[in-house]
Amino acid sequence: MRNISSLELAKEFGLGWNLGNSLEAIEGETAWGNPPATKAFIDKVKAAGFNSVRVPVAWNRFSGASYYTIQESWMLRVEEVVNYVLDNDMYAIINIHWDGGWMQPTYAQEQDVNNRLNLMWRQIALHFRDYDDYLLFAGTNEVMVTGDYGTPTPEYYTVQNGFNQTFVNAVRSTGGRNAYRHLVYQGFYTNIDHAVNFSVVPEDTIEDRLVMEVHYYDPFQFALDESSPVSQWGQNATDPSKTSGWGNETHADAQFRKMKTNFIDKGIPVIMGEYGAISKNAFPEHEAYREYYVE
Repeated sequence: MRNISSLELAKEFGLGWNLGNSLEAIEGETAWGNPPATKAFIDKVKAAGFNSVRVPVAWNRFSGASYYTIQESWMLRVEEVVNYVLDNDMYAIINIHWDGGWMQPTYAQEQDVNNRLNLMWRQIALHFRDYDDYLLFAGTNEVMVTGDYGTPTPEYYTVQNGFNQTFVNAVRSTGGRNAYRHLVYQGFYTNIDHAVNFSVVPEDTIEDRLVMEVHYYDPFQFALDESSPVSQWGQNATDPSKTSGWGNETHADAQFRKMKTNFIDKGIPVIMGEYGAISKNAFPEHEAYREYYVE
């Protein structure tokens, strides 16, 4: 493990890519339409210019459900895919993804979730303890109360901040290289405003080994809403009726500036773990705006 801060490490990440809809598919790796991940495929990701791969994982394959004991065969499959990434000298990030939505940030479920989170991360961390700092752990993914997309209540964000602390504590408790590993924690629902307004930096046993993660899908009508006719975005839009009316370049600049001011300038690097805009095939002009949005 190199003696470098997370801010220094993050400068090496470069462009990142998600192995999405694969290992986090809770019914099985191919259940959401993807073929099994192969080394040849990850080699192509490297050849395309990416230097980091985020590997979302659903860990709910248990050999002992009452103790959340993760099946060894599944742990080894995740390790196999991680090695595809690391063998290409890329950074790999593994997390606990949606996984059926068990990580509800309420007082009623707080104790049970923290217990499960601790037990699962201790297993994961122990299995990968000897890996170097090209492997990062990310504790959670888009934690929220199911169906509640509003501003989080003090209960919600307090419990979610506690999940981040449980994750850090669990990993550090396994010792070895995990005492120094760079760990990724999230703002509430990975929303930029919620991260700025409500997140608490977890206490850690080592300095400068934490990374903040947010996601970006603004404006929702353009980026994710398959039923929306919004197909144009940005300064080149020609039809106001096909735009969302918000979330253009100035909005994006302002949001990312918040992350720089509140985290990067304070020594905590930021990973934008997910972003993008779905393809709307019904609107041929959409692809040009989609490309510009990503740029």
